Amino acid sequence: MQSTDEIRLSEDYVQDAFHSYLKSSLTQAKVERLLDVDVLSSAEADIMIAGPALCLYFAALRCTTLPPSVPLPRISKTTPSHQLTESNCPQSFLPYLHIWAQHVTPIQSLTPESQHDLARAICSLPPLQPHGDNNDIPRIASDLRAVAIEISQRRTFQVRYGDDLQAAIDAGQDISSPGRRQVKTSFMPPPVYEPSPPPSPRPSPRTQTTQLPSTPTSSRPNPDLPPRPSPAPTHQRNQSSTSLQVPPSSTASSSKPPLSRPPSPTILSSTSPAIELIRETLYATLADILERQPSLPLLLKSDPPRAYFASVSLAILDMSVNCIDPEDGSARGVLGQKLTLVECPTELKGFMMELGSIGQTVRQMEEEDSETVVHLLSVGATEIPTPRLDRIRWMLEKGVGSSHQSGSGRESPEGRTVAFVNRVNALALGLTRLKAFRERQGEVFKVLAGVGGR
Repeated sequence: MQSTDEIRLSEDYVQDAFHSYLKSSLTQAKVERLLDVDVLSSAEADIMIAGPALCLYFAALRCTTLPPSVPLPRISKTTPSHQLTESNCPQSFLPYLHIWAQHVTPIQSLTPESQHDLARAICSLPPLQPHGDNNDIPRIASDLRAVAIEISQRRTFQVRYGDDLQAAIDAGQDISSPGRRQVKTSFMPPPVYEPSPPPSPRPSPRTQTTQLPSTPTSSRPNPDLPPRPSPAPTHQRNQSSTSLQVPPSSTASSSKPPLSRPPSPTILSSTSPAIELIRETLYATLADILERQPSLPLLLKSDPPRAYFASVSLAILDMSVNCIDPEDGSARGVLGQKLTLVECPTELKGFMMELGSIGQTVRQMEEEDSETVVHLLSVGATEIPTPRLDRIRWMLEKGVGSSHQSGSGRESPEGRTVAFVNRVNALALGLTRLKAFRERQGEVFKVLAGVGGR
């Protein structure tokens, strides 16, 4: 008798099927005016979330089996057709299949009007009709978007998503007509990430750097690792002698002395642009996050892309509370610099305002949780629920699949916890896709890998 593992489909097979459905889902979304050509051609973070989430939504509408399964297209005419089920799904995709399957019946139970509003919610569009106290739509949309965020972090998804978007843009258009302007998607995958080469037998003290974790099972470059940065100019390295700085109002506490950190690659000066202040302040928080979350350095070794994105999201959460003034929304950065909303460039104001809004929501959560604890203790309760902020940190680090398996975050009936995690992750996606962040990711990652390895 075959074991379950022996009959599992390959990841490549399932990925090919997913991208086939993704192209048709994006095209259908364009026809239904959920996404227009401008959105499809943009490099905005939300298109990375809305696309795969819509694919999950349309798959749920088409599902005809119980328990729910996904019919996969044939690779060729000679290969048999398959249904993606719990028994043959690759292990790495099982958490996502479980979450999707839990939402098939609720999605199919909605009225056609509510189903359309669910699709609009997935695309961050307002509903066309009031839904009263029905919280199913925002809850389902939050869960599907949470899975989409996890999918968007896979390198195999990133390198193919541009082709999926372009296929949807071209669908229904006569791109061969003379003089017709062909719209091209501006979405580009991140650069290929490579580990640093082994150190030379006689390293120079001026050029010695911390090495990225090596890939134990293969000598080939790992496409999921951050990019190896170009060496910084000598005068820049000599000036960057300060440590990664923790914002002075950080709430971290520890009885042990702080770790000795490698030199920071910060290039911030008193005349640096606003984007550099935000970037360097966020990156300065990462080392403190690695010290406070002992599981992150371990994750850095086993799954660098997941660890990097989780670290950035956790740093955003920390920065929103400790570096953004709740009164005027100004940012207090490294080197004591301050950036007000008035001084902030127009293209960055949305990021700044969202940081402030996230911080305000965190404070409100903490106040509500404190009031809940006081009430429960006053009535003699012996069990105190896990604080929402702890659940949020868990989900930011482990991902939505882990939260569903452990039950973390499911106490919020409206899916507010998941929706908030999505906000933080979406902001992380948006910031790290900016050119100023991408050009420094590899250099900062090397420092973080050094901190995590100590």
